[in-house]
Amino acid sequence: MPRPNVIRERARQMPAQEDAEALLHRVARGDEVAFARLYDILIGPVFGLVRRVLRDEARSEELATEVMVALWQTASRYSPERGSVLTWALTLAHRRAVDRVRREEPPGRFDEVGTLREDEQVGRCLGTLTDAQRKSVVLTYYGGRNYREVAELLGAPLGGVKAGLRDGLIRLRDCPAVTR
Repeated sequence: MPRPNVIRERARQMPAQEDAEALLHRVARGDEVAFARLYDILIGPVFGLVRRVLRDEARSEELATEVMVALWQTASRYSPERGSVLTWALTLAHRRAVDRVRREEPPGRFDEVGTLREDEQVGRCLGTLTDAQRKSVVLTYYGGRNYREVAELLGAPLGGVKAGLRDGLIRLRDCPAVTR
């Protein structure tokens, strides 16, 4: 097995255009370089979502790492018919974060049920966005990145990222799955 820094270097050399689904299929076959690249793509949004639920950076880092290990272990179970790799990863992250909160909170103190329900509804609505809109929204709001960073990560023009984010937020606002 190659050393982690060698794997990271190989992952950086992979074409930026390779999509998450293709990477996940390679991960399912045990490709560590593909996993390193997929990790780089998903860890920001996964951590951002977990951080919103747990509200503790150290616990969030730990759980985000657990989620990524689970993705490595269950990559062969991914079904593209049920959503994108990002949606799958965020669903797994959200479920684990909620489970962690429920396990750690004393009975009767789970005050975030409304917020968690909204997060689930937003997750469903994210699935209705175009790929570019979803990536822009997730990287900005869950990943904590600015427009310029998102443009660099996606290899897209800054104006396109801003327009995709604006359009995605409008579609999320109007999504029927979000109750008012």
